[in-house]
Amino acid sequence: MKRDFYTRVAAWLLVIVAVGVVVHAPLMVWLSTVWADGANYAKAWKEILTAVALVAVVVAAYRRGKVRELLQDRLVQLSLAYAVLHFVVLGILWNGVEQAQAGLLIDLRYVLYFVVLYMLLRLEPGYVKWLLKAYAAGAVVVLGFAVLQATVLPRDVLAGIGYSRSTISPYLLVDDNPALVRINSTLRGPNPLGAYAVVVLGFAVAIAMRQRLGKREKILLAAMSFAAAFALVASYSRSSLLAAGAAIVVAGLVPLGGKLRKRMALWCAVMILATGMVLWAARDSYFVSNVIMHNNPATGAAIDSNQGHVDSLYDGTARVLAQPLGAGVGSTGSASLLGEEPLIIENQYLFIAHEIGWLGLALYSWLYVEVMWRLWKQRGKALALGTFAGGVGLAFVGLLLPVWVDDTVSILWWGLAAIAIVGVGKGTVYGKRASHKKTARTA
Repeated sequence: MKRDFYTRVAAWLLVIVAVGVVVHAPLMVWLSTVWADGANYAKAWKEILTAVALVAVVVAAYRRGKVRELLQDRLVQLSLAYAVLHFVVLGILWNGVEQAQAGLLIDLRYVLYFVVLYMLLRLEPGYVKWLLKAYAAGAVVVLGFAVLQATVLPRDVLAGIGYSRSTISPYLLVDDNPALVRINSTLRGPNPLGAYAVVVLGFAVAIAMRQRLGKREKILLAAMSFAAAFALVASYSRSSLLAAGAAIVVAGLVPLGGKLRKRMALWCAVMILATGMVLWAARDSYFVSNVIMHNNPATGAAIDSNQGHVDSLYDGTARVLAQPLGAGVGSTGSASLLGEEPLIIENQYLFIAHEIGWLGLALYSWLYVEVMWRLWKQRGKALALGTFAGGVGLAFVGLLLPVWVDDTVSILWWGLAAIAIVGVGKGTVYGKRASHKKTARTA
């Protein structure tokens, strides 16, 4: 069917969000310096555009008689149930207007973006190229600036537009060590940058394994991989480093034949064990104590980050076990800073359970497993395999950080997941490569 006005509007709005979100943090910081009151409202531009896109998609579906068909899709049902539960909990456990508003935006924006994009592509798959180009442009901005920030630019270059301790720090230090600078790029901090690099690296390995590439494509892929690896290292994000390893292993092993896959998996296990033993033996060395453990007695921060993670895990678990219904939307993370009882939980799963209870965590888990299962079923395609690998990595990051709180990372991965699940088209981005057919079939 010919593209109509409503699908074009929705597609353009989602593309704008995909491109604009990579510079959202610096734009909002700058805006807060010139228009403080307006910045608080402007922060919701992504969610507003996505909501308008939702209306446009629903209208388009109604005009085509596809509303019932979309509502029968399990992914749409789970996304809707997850959103409805937030509003039910909101009515039961009220934490104030500001906390509720901020909590809803943080908790639901990536699910909203995912389901709107998924429904749009179910109606009109021809917009896939638009979205992929938008994500590629965003990656160039994030990773390109990361390389520049870590090499030629001053470490506090972002201070010129308002970055500070009261907004977003222009950079961080590993355990207050001035020799180890953690960069942000255009994201909210080093950890989101590391998580972003995980998705890109998983995608890059999947393309290399699944696609026949020309010389120009190989150069571009190598440049993207180098920039992502560089950004990952410069972020000094330990959770992202482990996640990147998991994503690369998954993306690299899945396309291999059965026997070769088992052999390579064994070698990976041996390498991981050997690396762990070496790190333990060298635990008192400068590299391990500073870079890996973030624990230098000479420059150490007042609060040990390792102990902070452990304390947050214990406290978050105790709170979740004591509150089956949760503590209400906006009770956790940055939204809670707007209230009288701020609480930071450094775990994505405990974060969700604290917001909307055990049922909310169960719904989220069901949705995530459903998404990952559909990606796995299409693992013969590079985009699906790369997104699946990135999803495995980000699931690990979620054990130590509320990874979906960062809008750039969450919109990137959930958007790619929507595109990959629809699984349309045969091209160098998401189709099988012509050679190694036997390997692809046995994967």
